[in-house]
Amino acid sequence: MSTAQTFRTPLTELTGVDHPIVQTGMGWVAGPRLVSASANAGALGILASATMTLDELEKAIVEVKGRTDKPFGVNLRADASDAPDRCRLLIDHGVEVASFALAPKPELISKLKEHDIVVMPSIGAAKHAKKVAGWGADMVMIQGGEGGGHTGAVPTTLLLPSVLDAVDIPVVAAGGFFDGRGLAAAMAYGAAGIGMGTRFLLTADSAVPEDVRVGGEQEARTH
Repeated sequence: MSTAQTFRTPLTELTGVDHPIVQTGMGWVAGPRLVSASANAGALGILASATMTLDELEKAIVEVKGRTDKPFGVNLRADASDAPDRCRLLIDHGVEVASFALAPKPELISKLKEHDIVVMPSIGAAKHAKKVAGWGADMVMIQGGEGGGHTGAVPTTLLLPSVLDAVDIPVVAAGGFFDGRGLAAAMAYGAAGIGMGTRFLLTADSAVPEDVRVGGEQEARTH
């Protein structure tokens, strides 16, 4: 049996991906090429939409779907004035996951769930996790202070268990994870998987300029 057949978690079951890893929606970095490569590798690729216009987002979604037939998601700002229009694009194009920075309103969650789209807000406190769980979110991504999600300064190792104790929906852990040891540790806590952002910056499919990627790889090898 392959790892994909035996290593199942609520994250993989909800989204249909093979591995409990989320490639997070980093602005200007998580474009169609990175998202489709992540999806094809069995992870949940998340397209960053906050740095795109509505038209750019639609083109990016179409490009991802042209590069992969695997599940993927789109990261949205819940406070964006055109958030409902962006959610309509996800519905129209059959995107599997809506990932949110900040908490989406209950009516937005309901609209997405009516179309079988998995809703995953990012949160930085147990009380926020309880709120979005009560509003119908399918799972939450917690982002500790080690991450770049702007959700707060609480370390992941403190935030994760507090959220796991507070909600019954699956919890994805992000902030400071970059390898298999981190995945094993998060799952030992009870997480359904991990989210990684920085680790994907140096991949060949990242939108980061090549000289930055090469410099980062050389720096990593010296430590």
